[in-house]
Amino acid sequence: MEVEIITIGDEVITGHTVDTNAAYIATRLVDSGFIVRYRTSVGDNAEDMEEAFRLALKRVDVVITTGGLGPTDDDITKRSVVKVFKRNLIFHEDLLEDIRARYAKRGIDMPAINQNQALLPQGATFFPNKNGSAVGICIAEQGKVFVALPGVPFEMAQILDDDVIPYLQGMSNREVIAVRKLRTTGIVESRLAEMLVGGLKLEPGVRLAYLPGYRGVDLRVIAGGESKEETETKVRNLMRYLESVAGKYIYGYDDDTLEAILGQLLKDNDRTLAVAESCTGGLLGAVLTSVPGSSAYFLGGIQAYTNNVKMSELNVPLEVIEQHGAVSEECAIAMAAGCRERFESDFAIAITGIAGPDGGTEEKPVGTVWVGIASAHNKRARLFKLGGQRSVIRERSVYAAMELLRREILDIQ
Repeated sequence: MEVEIITIGDEVITGHTVDTNAAYIATRLVDSGFIVRYRTSVGDNAEDMEEAFRLALKRVDVVITTGGLGPTDDDITKRSVVKVFKRNLIFHEDLLEDIRARYAKRGIDMPAINQNQALLPQGATFFPNKNGSAVGICIAEQGKVFVALPGVPFEMAQILDDDVIPYLQGMSNREVIAVRKLRTTGIVESRLAEMLVGGLKLEPGVRLAYLPGYRGVDLRVIAGGESKEETETKVRNLMRYLESVAGKYIYGYDDDTLEAILGQLLKDNDRTLAVAESCTGGLLGAVLTSVPGSSAYFLGGIQAYTNNVKMSELNVPLEVIEQHGAVSEECAIAMAAGCRERFESDFAIAITGIAGPDGGTEEKPVGTVWVGIASAHNKRARLFKLGGQRSVIRERSVYAAMELLRREILDIQ
């Protein structure tokens, strides 16, 4: 099934709001085996909306909109929908009671304007909103499906995942689709493709996509066939080849995250971790503790941003700073060793670098990052030369550090 995504709102087309909704919807649809053919943005103008809706319905099977379902005067998506489909807006007393009860739970009287959200297109299917008052709307007519979702990101995501995608999958009977994602890190997209291309053979109905990001490169496998068994066999065959070639770079599958995988490794091996951060300023600790249950292995960290803190809190010798500088192999190792001793942890990671935009030199340009690791048996550091803006360098440093520790635990060279 081919899909067009339409994001609605003046704030989107003027650039005041970044359109994360369309990206989320597209990713989830593609991962579920659908083809996203177009992405469109339109402002809060009824005529423009109607034109966009009619064009989309002509050229794809499914149209999904997001935005404009709120109670205020500029929320006009429903009015445009009923005009395109030649239907009326019908008042739903049961929905109004649900909205009123939602406000009552928060100890707030429902504003009268919210009654507008109980007006819905005649004959439509409604998807419940567990996080807000604007329900999802679905109209299926003449082989086309039109879905309108709220613009609040977490409300949109809940309805899409819980109801819209299962609904569309139930309607799609052309072929059975299977999708898997293999997650790699520590290797760039071009090098990974170079490794894989030699023996790569795609069966009919199988696609392989490279999805690079700051955290690594995902390999998405999509297979289509006449039965579940056929598609799953096709996926397994390709996955086996990918694993045989790129094995040491693979850290997980589908929705796995590197921080969760690393945490599980520490937990499984009954090991603890502490961190010392300079240029990342606590970001590594924040990512590690975003995993539920991380207190089982993560002890704490020190933000050693200045040289004085590196020396006073991590026992980095003054001569290391004077002879080699704060951004150096020697300093990264000393920070990791001092951190491990301070927290009495099994492992310690240290990050020191130049995130920019200032501070770089010819010898140590912006993006120069050293990551140190200390354990009972090993102390070492690795140099990373990372590109991008300050926030990107910091994020890439964090994931480079976690991957270095993953390899240390698994003894991967």
